[in-house]
Amino acid sequence: MATKTTKTTPAVPALPLTEEQILKMDDKDYMNEAQLAFFKARLEHLRKDLQKNADETTEHLRETVLVPDPADRATIEEEHALELRTRDRERKLLKKVEQSIAAIDAGDYGWCEETGEPIGIPRLLARPTATLSLEAQQRRELKQKLYGD
Repeated sequence: MATKTTKTTPAVPALPLTEEQILKMDDKDYMNEAQLAFFKARLEHLRKDLQKNADETTEHLRETVLVPDPADRATIEEEHALELRTRDRERKLLKKVEQSIAAIDAGDYGWCEETGEPIGIPRLLARPTATLSLEAQQRRELKQKLYGD
């Protein structure tokens, strides 16, 4: 008499994976549940940090200090301008982080938008918001260099 066997999927480890564990995984495990959970946690942590920085900037800019010396005022204004430029870059990064989290939820994370090939774990570890493989990104940058935006 034959018994019914059920197909089991690999269990997601209780503890989050480390970078070393992810790098050691086989290519056939690319973007499995454990890897997606790792990158989602990393992206959510990054999002939390960016939002915290934005809140701190808002509070810092609200603190108005009246200084009579024009040179001191100019220094403070320059510091505020620099901080605002930094926050603007972080705002753009926050948008990419949120898009990456949405891609994880949709099952599209880790795959090149142009070629459909894997972006690669080392590249995603270095830049979790990457949407292009290294080769596709190099082609895009070369094209921009040759023809401009």
